[in-house]
Parts: sequence; structure tokens; C-alpha cells
Amino acid sequence: MLLKNIQLFTLMAAAQAASVVVSVYPQETSTRVGTDNVVLITRTREAAVTEQPHDHTHEHSHEHEHSTATATGQTTAVTGCHFHGDTQFCIDGNGVEGVIVGGATASADAPESYTGCHVHDAAETYCLDASGEEVQFKGEEASSSSSSSSSSDKKGKNCHFHAGVEHCIGGDEHENEAKCDKVDRDYNIPLRIGLLFVILVTSAIGSFGPMVLTSLLNLSFESIGFTIVKQFGTGIVISTAFVHLITHAQLMWSNKCMGELAYESTGTAITMAGVFIAFLLEYIAKRLLGSRHDAVSKARSTTDEASGSNSDIEANAKQNNEVTTVDPEKGVVHDHHGHGLLIPDDSISVTTMEAGIIFHSILIGITLVVAGDSFFITLFIVIIFHQMFEGLALGSRIAQLDSASWFKKCLMAAGFAVVTPVGMAIGTGVLSKFNGNDKSTLIALGTLDSFSAGVLIWTGIVEMWANDWLFGNLASSGPVKTCIAIFSLMVGMLLMSVLGKWA
Repeated sequence: MLLKNIQLFTLMAAAQAASVVVSVYPQETSTRVGTDNVVLITRTREAAVTEQPHDHTHEHSHEHEHSTATATGQTTAVTGCHFHGDTQFCIDGNGVEGVIVGGATASADAPESYTGCHVHDAAETYCLDASGEEVQFKGEEASSSSSSSSSSDKKGKNCHFHAGVEHCIGGDEHENEAKCDKVDRDYNIPLRIGLLFVILVTSAIGSFGPMVLTSLLNLSFESIGFTIVKQFGTGIVISTAFVHLITHAQLMWSNKCMGELAYESTGTAITMAGVFIAFLLEYIAKRLLGSRHDAVSKARSTTDEASGSNSDIEANAKQNNEVTTVDPEKGVVHDHHGHGLLIPDDSISVTTMEAGIIFHSILIGITLVVAGDSFFITLFIVIIFHQMFEGLALGSRIAQLDSASWFKKCLMAAGFAVVTPVGMAIGTGVLSKFNGNDKSTLIALGTLDSFSAGVLIWTGIVEMWANDWLFGNLASSGPVKTCIAIFSLMVGMLLMSVLGKWA
């Protein structure tokens, strides 16, 4: 017996001299022996001695020497408990210091260790005090991980839908890895079918509104009221091209599931092609109508010398929507096309604009319904305003078509009104198969968005903006009308640009 006591005393003395922790792997019991830097923990496994540094600096800049207990197994006790202020710190069997939650207050009889430690929910460690009450032990590593996780949640991914494709920003690299497989989402089909008719009515109000108002109120196309609607619509079209379509196209072409493009300027090249084709259509139409007019005017100038024929020539010119004057002495017709293209209220010009808007609107319909339910209502509200504003822009130009019959005007307005609901119906039909991250889907959406952007850039800037302000009535309008018009133009741009955050 005396020999065993001598051996134990020798072991403790050696540990104290080397500033080490002696662990004899306990069975849920621990005893503080001697000085603060030696803790004897009784366990059922073989003894192991691990050397540890004992200098430690807390967050409160307080130097404190303590021992750390390490073990290869799960911690069953925390020891070396001490206070900094009102917070009690202890050390687990792995040498990790942590905080005791729900333990004793700072006092002389506060426990220096807790036993019976166990894990709840595979993450939270609980121990027992002398009276058998549970306290929680939060290690510094767990606290740091929890804080980091909380910070990550606050600065985590922000996902939203653009053109039916989920676009995420923020988060870590692992979160942002390309996931190109189809994502199964919850879709409320009856809700989508019901809201299809809401979009139909909203689009119709926008496109038919200007025509109905000008007819009922007998508004002049040069009035301030019509100018406000017209310039607001011009701003809508320009913002749609730049903020919505080009942005959407860029998101498609830069999607990680698209892979690396062999030609990086694919999207902008297609946009340029859209501008060129819109120009080419109007130029060819202008040359064809011009040639037809020249042939008619030449024939009449040589065969009709009577002054009464001049009125016939002027009437024919009006049917072709040309600004025409007649020389009464020579019977010669002179054309004045302003900037050299069709004037903006020509049916060819308006049809070109409508084609660009329709391409865009059918995509809106398809991609609206494929958005997940968590984002669908928000996107739907945005699309309502989007369609109404675009309808006003198109309807204000359709209303100006003097040469078009009322039936043709209604047909053009109806075309815009139904195209988005048709897109929604198509989208509803392909919900079970639609994969917004499929490469072929991204190419199709990117191509149509880029091309539509080009068409609307030409129509919005050249046929609408430049024509009204450089060659139209606003080129010489009074200061009040000019200020109101420019303000309406800016409001249209601003509102549509704000909507670009969500759609």
C-alpha cells in the first residue's frame, strides 16, 4: 500500500514539474488535485500524458493559466471551471474551453467541474452538476461555428427569378456550384390558370386604353394628355430593351450551366442583328412604297394637267402615310420623309415595334408560370404593371395610325393582349418538364431576349424618341409642353427600370 502511494505521488510530482495534464481516462469522475494546473480524471482506459501549453488569453484580455484535459474518446466531464465576470468557463476532455450555460453564479461554492456529460441532437453537449441538474456546455469551436453559420445565413445566397431562371448571388463557393439538373418545385396550377385571365385583362386595358380614350374624349394627338401617354410609353420601351431584355439575355449567356462560350460576344452580336433587321425591314418597306408612289405620281403628272388631279395625288400620298406637297404649276409631287425613314405612325413601324414586344411578352408568359410558388406572387404583381405599361406604349402608337381601320387597330391591340396569356398557357403545359438550367433552354431564352432587345432599341430610340423630339412636334413645342414631355419620358424609364429588379 505504501509503495502504491509513493508511485502515485511520484507521478503527480512529475506532471506538475512538466506542466502537463495527467489523464487516467475516468468513468465519469474527476478530482482536482494540488495546484490549478493539474487535474486528475479517473477513467477506465489506460493512462496517457499529453503536454499542453497553459498560457491563455480570453476575449476580455485577461491572462489566465489553466490546465487542459485531452482525451481520445467522447467528453464525459468538464473540469477546470473558473469565472470571468459572470461567465463560467470550463474545459472538456479534448482541451477545448467553453462556456457553461445555466450553471451556478460566481461564488465561492461554485462547482469546479461537471460530470455525466452527454450529447443532445448530435450537436449540443449537456453535463450534470453536483445536484444532478443539467447545464449546457458550449465549446469555443461550436460557438465560433455557430457564429460563422449565423453570419453566413445573414450574408447567404439571395435567389430570385429572371426570365424563369433562378439566379443566385452571395453565399460561399460551395453554394454557388453549378446545379444544372431539373429542380422540382411546388406549383399551384389552379392559381396560375386563374391569374392568366388577370394578365389578359390588364394587357387589354393597356393596349386598348389609348384608342378608347382618344375616341371617347376626342383627344388630339398633339394634346398634352396624349403627349404624356406617348412619352411615358417611349420611356417604357427603351427601359424594357436595356434594363429587362439585355440583362435577362446576359444572365442566360453567363449561366454556369451554359458552359464556356466559344464567342464571348454572342449576346450582344444577336442584339446588333436585331437592330439591323429592324432597320432593314423599315428601309425595304420605305423603298417599296416610295417606288410605288413615284410610279403613280409620274403617271398622273403626265396625263392629268387639270388642277383637280392634285387632290387625287394628295389623297394617294395620305394613304401611304407620307408628308407630301404638290407644286400647283407643274403638278409634281415632292416627298418629305423627315429623317428619311417611315414616319413613326406608319403601320410598318408600329408592327415592327409590336413584333419586338410580342417576342418578349410570350417569354414573360412562359417564364412567369415556371417560377416557384415562393416567388410567383411577387413576380406576378410586377408583371401586371410591366404588361400595362408596355400596353400603353404600344396602344399610344396604334391609336395614331390614321391609315389603319378601326378593325386593324383592334386586331393589333388584341395581339398584344393575348400573347402573354398564351405564353402562360404554354408554360403551364410544360411545368413538369421545364428545366431553366438546361443548356438548350438557356440558348433559346438568351437568343430571343437578345434579338428582341435589338428590335426595341431601334424602335424606341430611332422611331419613337428621336422622331418625336428631333423631327416631330416636340422639336418646336413650347416650354411647358416640353417639360411635361421630358418628365413623362423619364418617369417611364424610371418605373420600368425599378421593375427590372424583380422581372
